Amino acid sequence: MNQFQYVRPTKPQAAIDAVAKDANAKFIAGGTNLVDLMKRGVMTPQKLVDINRLPLAKIERQGNTLRLGALALNSAVANDAQVRERHPLLSLALNAGASPQLRNMATVGGNMLQRTRCTYFYDLSMPCNKRQPGTGCGALEGINRMHAIFGFSDKCIAVHPSDMSVALVALDATVLVSGPKGNRQLAFADFHRLPGDTPERDSNLEPGELITAVDVPDSPFTKHVHYQKVRERASYAFALLSVAAALDLDGNTIKAARLAMGGVAHKPWRLTAAEQVLVGKPATEDTFRQAATVAMQGAKAFKHNAYKLRLAPNTIVQALKTAAAV
Repeated sequence: MNQFQYVRPTKPQAAIDAVAKDANAKFIAGGTNLVDLMKRGVMTPQKLVDINRLPLAKIERQGNTLRLGALALNSAVANDAQVRERHPLLSLALNAGASPQLRNMATVGGNMLQRTRCTYFYDLSMPCNKRQPGTGCGALEGINRMHAIFGFSDKCIAVHPSDMSVALVALDATVLVSGPKGNRQLAFADFHRLPGDTPERDSNLEPGELITAVDVPDSPFTKHVHYQKVRERASYAFALLSVAAALDLDGNTIKAARLAMGGVAHKPWRLTAAEQVLVGKPATEDTFRQAATVAMQGAKAFKHNAYKLRLAPNTIVQALKTAAAV
C-alpha cells in the first residue's frame, strides 16, 4: 500500500475543502471497498479525508420523505423501523448485500460509490480503461460472464455492484450533495453514469463534492415488494443479476409498479418501459412475462454472459410473482 496523509475533519466544509484542493485526495468512511483497492494498488490516493466525525448519520423524516444520512450504516438503514415500514424494498436489498460484518461498516454514501468488481479492473497486469484510461478493456474479449448486457460501450462492459442502489433507483430517491460550488440535488437515476468514452467516471459527482444524504419519498410500495438476487453462493457474493420489484395492487389489478435490475449495466438499470406495461393489467404470470419481454429490449450479450439473456427475464417474472403474493 502506498503512503498517504490522513486527516479527520469535524465539519463538512472542511472535508470538502480538503478534497477539492487536492486531486489525489479521497473521502473515506467505512472503507470496505477503498481500503481493498488501496491494498491491491488499484487506487493510490495520497490523502485520505476521514468523514466519520461529520454529522451525517441520521435517519429521519423530512415531511413526506425519509432522509438517510450519507454516513448511516447499511445495517442501521436495513433494520430501521421507518425503513422497514415505509420502504421494505430497500431493507430487503440491503440485507441481500455483502455480509453482516460488512453491513455494520459500510455506509449509504460508500455503498453508492463502490467500484466495479470486474476482475480486469482489479488486475494491474491487465488493460482496463476504468483503472487507466486509454489502455483498453480486457473484458471485451476475456472472461466476461459477470458483465453488462445493457448500456455498455466499446470502452467498458463492467457492471455496478450495489444492491442498495437498485432499490433506491426503483424508489425514485434523490441524492443530496455538497461541494465547492454549494449544494445540489440529483435524481438517483442520474447519479451513476454509463461508461461511454469515460468509464473511469462512475458518477456525476463533481470534484470535491460530498454525498450528504439520500431522500426516499413516500410511496404506495409498502407491501407487495421483493428483491430477487441471483448469485453463485448464498452469502457474501455479488449478484450475477438482481431485480427490485414493487407493486401497488387494487385487488388483482396493478395500479403502479417499479422495476429495476442490478448486475446488468454500469449503473442500476431502471425498467420504466416494463413498468408502464404492468399498469392497469392483472397481476398474473402472463402480464409479468409481457413486462419481462419489454424489459429485455436492447439487451446484448458477450461470449460468456449469454445466460443473462435468459436469466434476466425469468428473474423479473419470479420477482414480480413473489411481490404480488406477499
